[in-house]
Amino acid sequence: MVPVKVDLGLLRMDYYAEGDAKFNQRLHLDLLEEARENSQLKLAVYQQRATRYYNKKVKGQQLKVRDMVLRKVISNTKNPHHGVFGSNWEGPYKIKVILWKGTYHLEDMEGKFVPRVWNEEHL
Repeated sequence: MVPVKVDLGLLRMDYYAEGDAKFNQRLHLDLLEEARENSQLKLAVYQQRATRYYNKKVKGQQLKVRDMVLRKVISNTKNPHHGVFGSNWEGPYKIKVILWKGTYHLEDMEGKFVPRVWNEEHL
């Protein structure tokens, strides 16, 4: 039996023109920079809206040196034996130093320095 070549024409291949393809490619390359700028603008607008929404909902705390605070228990300091019923906060601690707005060094009630800097969202 002699194999028969079956030719299925594809619309894209049937109407392909070399000159049109090169012209379209150059056109898209010319418009690429404009498309990038538009996407950057849209991203900037989105980020501004998200920031505005977040700042509208957030309530700032005014903490001072020697204020008493509780510290949020983070996963690496959580006691695994307590499971879900373990406390979510530990402390009390005193604010020893304010490094900059929202960032604090803490000390426990005996005056022992707590390592690391703590953000106000965890207090």
